[in-house]
Amino acid sequence: MSNGWTLPDEVLREAPAYTPRPYELADLELLLAGAYAPLTGFMSRADLTSLARRGRLADGTHWPVPVTLQVPAELAGEMELGDPLRRALVLTDTEGAPVALMEITDVWTGRDGQVGLGGPVRRLGDGGHGPFQRLRRTPDEVRALLPPGRVLGVIADRPLHRPQLAQIAHAARTLVAHLLVLIPSSEPAQDGLPPEVLVRCVFAARDRMPPATLITVPLARRGDEISDALLRARVAAAYGVTHLLSTGEMLSGGGPRVLVPRELAYDNRDGQWRWRDDIPPRNRRLALRPDEIEDLLDRGFPLPEWHTPPAVAKELSRARPPRRHRGLVVFFTGLSGSGKSTIARGLADALRETGDRTVTLLDGDVVRRELSAGLGFSKADRDLNVRRIGWVAAEVARHRGMALCCPIAPYDQARRTARQMALAAGAGFVLVHVSTPLDVCERRDRKGLYARARAGLLAGMTGIDDPYEEPTDADLVLDTSAFTVEEAVQAVLEHLTETGWVEPRLQPA
Repeated sequence: MSNGWTLPDEVLREAPAYTPRPYELADLELLLAGAYAPLTGFMSRADLTSLARRGRLADGTHWPVPVTLQVPAELAGEMELGDPLRRALVLTDTEGAPVALMEITDVWTGRDGQVGLGGPVRRLGDGGHGPFQRLRRTPDEVRALLPPGRVLGVIADRPLHRPQLAQIAHAARTLVAHLLVLIPSSEPAQDGLPPEVLVRCVFAARDRMPPATLITVPLARRGDEISDALLRARVAAAYGVTHLLSTGEMLSGGGPRVLVPRELAYDNRDGQWRWRDDIPPRNRRLALRPDEIEDLLDRGFPLPEWHTPPAVAKELSRARPPRRHRGLVVFFTGLSGSGKSTIARGLADALRETGDRTVTLLDGDVVRRELSAGLGFSKADRDLNVRRIGWVAAEVARHRGMALCCPIAPYDQARRTARQMALAAGAGFVLVHVSTPLDVCERRDRKGLYARARAGLLAGMTGIDDPYEEPTDADLVLDTSAFTVEEAVQAVLEHLTETGWVEPRLQPA
């Protein structure tokens, strides 16, 4: 691909803008940095066809996996490859800031209403926003910093505890290699930590490492472990890595040599980490699993010093305080008249009595009036309404408040999106399915909605002529035909207390 193209200045004013998906944005940053050389842009059809047949680009260069850009068909319809003003696309980040200009040289039909675009990209602006900019270096800059000889690469996609640090030290010592730590910076870490928190955690362990160079790299997960591993190895090689220490599924694909470490255990006799099989079972402690670490943090217990350096533990406890001090979204879903709003209001009152939580109630009817005025009841409008509720709730929870939401939210994917927003904000998410049967909801029909729908005067009524997709991932299920309001509220409170989101309280006499 050639990157010597120029377009008129008016392109920036006339070209449409598009925000790629997270992994495409990560690919874009790597393309712009030169980490995907010889690629200078998103692949063409010819490259993809050749890759599928031969494992190589159209020019014969070995390449591991596709690097593509997919856009909605209606956006691609605006492109005309013969017109310089209509063969360009401004690519923006998630906040709408321009990142790159893409020259469209190829368009083809993809799947699910998407269209593939191929062509070179060039950066717009200096790309200098976001935390830890000083750690974002190009492969050329990093290779110029590295000493001659072997380079041991570690992709630190989780905080480094003592077992990982011991493995790194052993590998660097055995290879007589300089250490290069690549910290993914384009999405939350595997355990949900924001990228900037992961950077702080890795830096907190720096004094436990051999001499090292630390950089951030926009690596995103595609959901395919093999593709992710192949691309990560390719990127590591671009930054000068000769040997890559595996932290999971890792394939070289023609890149650096991949080292698979043996499992370590803590030796109670002298406090050292050694190969597990070299320590008698009665004298060894195994490394904590990620879920065990999360459980300790969730309950507010300190991470044991034999496993985690104190500086790393401090950063983790700051970023992941006990659940009772973290933001939370409690999302009630159910048919109209099921009792969602009544339970949510009762829960809000009970929480406000204790004063332990700042509570925001996002009632479905109020949100419709204040936030989603003008939206109808089509599937698209319902999904947009739930998305808006989910976004507001996630922002409340991001700042360690508790948001109680009670829309009908009839569609599974919209509810999952709300959950993802909360988790991305570093908050918790509890889905409560108020499963009151339809006939009971109809008897409570104080607004007359069901009666109008039965009479054919109201279309799109959930449960009558529009489906309600019952949750399969609810954390709590309540049927208010079998509970009083007080009992239902108490059941939610007990669940929140048992799972650590609310502190236990003695009931007043």
